[in-house]
Amino acid sequence: MDSGQRGIVWRLLAPEDLRPLTVFKFAADRLPVAIFLSLTALDFVMFFMVESTWLILAYWVAMIPVKAMVCAWNHHHQHVPTFHAKPLNRLLEMSFALHTGATTNAWVLHHVHGHHMNYLDQDSDESRWRRTSGETFGYIHYTLITTLTAYTRAFAVGRNHPRLQRAFIGYGLLTLCIVGALVAIKPFHGLFLFAFPMITSLVITIAATYHHHSNLDTDDHMQASRNYTHNIRNVLSGNLGYHTAHHYRQGLHWSKLPELHAEIVNDIPAEYIKS
Repeated sequence: MDSGQRGIVWRLLAPEDLRPLTVFKFAADRLPVAIFLSLTALDFVMFFMVESTWLILAYWVAMIPVKAMVCAWNHHHQHVPTFHAKPLNRLLEMSFALHTGATTNAWVLHHVHGHHMNYLDQDSDESRWRRTSGETFGYIHYTLITTLTAYTRAFAVGRNHPRLQRAFIGYGLLTLCIVGALVAIKPFHGLFLFAFPMITSLVITIAATYHHHSNLDTDDHMQASRNYTHNIRNVLSGNLGYHTAHHYRQGLHWSKLPELHAEIVNDIPAEYIKS
């Protein structure tokens, strides 16, 4: 191919056509992913290198808020996969699972194909905050019920999405085997570095979702979510505070949510936006 032909090919390839040649779909994911994989590596360093019971306990407690924060990014990934290559996405999902207790496709089924489709209907919502009698669940009751049913509800949604359900089951069992092996090798370390953090992170994740929609009984998407525009909160959660925008276009990458929020902010009741 001579230089003239190369020039024609180059002009025909718009920038968006070149994106699949990169590892990440969005450059904004590079730093978060580096942090989360580093945390996984640190967990395994602690597992193999540290023998102090008190240090392991202190690490577990210190990492509770950190791993709870990771849950928001696991959620984003299962809305918009981070990598072009599926094996890389599966590897990242394993890292996320060990931090958050939510395995491959757990959020995809429970949240993407469940909650986002049904959150205006409290008889069907996988994260429902209201009883069938019409009474609102309390914060603690909601957290317990939604946590305990998270996997069964995800499995139920999977009946309509068999391909996703198969991966959910397969990688869920793989995660269980890995954690089981770690606990068998070093029981105390396996429990406090992997098993218990997964449980606590899942509970905290569910607890955090209560205030997104509770008591907002409406069929209007613009009045169905509470929004939080505080900069630090959104930096840590990947803009999840822009919750109306997230529900309005759930397939939008997290880095684009502030722009969408700015476009629709006049349609959102002022009382549903807090700084």
